[in-house]
Amino acid sequence: MSSPLESLIQCGTRLWLDSVDPDLVAENRKLGATGATSNPVIVSDLLKSGRFDDRIARLMDEGLDDEAIAWRLTDELVRQAQDVFLPVWRETAGDDGYVSFEVDPLLEDPDLGPPRAERVRRTVELGRKWSKGHKNRMIKVPATQAGLDSIEELVASGVTVNVTLIFSTRQYRLARDAAWRGARRRPASSPMKSVYSIFVSRVDVYTEKHVPELSPAVQGMVGIVGAKRIWAENREFWRDKGLPLAQEIVFASTGTKKPEDTPWKYVEAFAGSDIETNPPGTNAAVQQSGLTFSRQVDRLPPDAVLAEIDEKVDFERLERVLMEEGIAKFADPQKALLRLLAERRAALIG
Repeated sequence: MSSPLESLIQCGTRLWLDSVDPDLVAENRKLGATGATSNPVIVSDLLKSGRFDDRIARLMDEGLDDEAIAWRLTDELVRQAQDVFLPVWRETAGDDGYVSFEVDPLLEDPDLGPPRAERVRRTVELGRKWSKGHKNRMIKVPATQAGLDSIEELVASGVTVNVTLIFSTRQYRLARDAAWRGARRRPASSPMKSVYSIFVSRVDVYTEKHVPELSPAVQGMVGIVGAKRIWAENREFWRDKGLPLAQEIVFASTGTKKPEDTPWKYVEAFAGSDIETNPPGTNAAVQQSGLTFSRQVDRLPPDAVLAEIDEKVDFERLERVLMEEGIAKFADPQKALLRLLAERRAALIG
């Protein structure tokens, strides 16, 4: 009999771990995970554990400042995860086995970030830098104005992108169309792989706060419905493009936020296709659930639920509010990571 995670994978889902903790990567690879993602929160939490103090001390002895250390450690952690998943990349001829690396979040900081044109230039520059020489590394680009403006050039120059911080169909379409323009500028010998990360649970947190008039049957369903609609549109768009690799949706932000929700609420809803990036705790809860998962990704709730969502949810406002919050959550962890390294430096010197 299959374990819960095995049944999830068998019904068509590809499982990526939302962590580059070396121990968790090894553990989840054994459970069937075929890729991973990183971000400053993940790296910061690893450094807080004290497990990397010796490495930090050696980098300080090399004369590196805190920012350089942050990026060196991020690069090393992502490389280690890439080594674990590289066999998957080879077995699938480049269709799976990736680890995502986030471009500098401080480019999008409302107070510190440079003007839009400079953000675009730097995003392209950094995307090329951090992807160079890596077969199975994806560069995470946020679906901000500057991020969206950088996608075509990144893809055209051979960078594999994971467009993140997507909350709306509008953002998805802009990202997808830019990637397709970039793909058509690449040589035929350079097949494109792109993914689009839809943040799900944050949408349901938003509607509970900003759209309280939704009925009980609809509240908590808006994120699922929106992501499933984008998934269906994405499949239809790429169907006739003749690309050798799948251009996929990543169902992200799949950890539940409300205690009354089962930990596998979103995992179950999107079972059956494309990619889920689940937090380690979510994967652990799924594995202990005893459930057998089946394909649900192409099943929408009743028409009455869809009609109420379309009538009562202002998706333009939803995107605006969540992007404001998302940009803060994007930049603040990088600042926290730099503060943590400064504290570690002081402690090690002291």
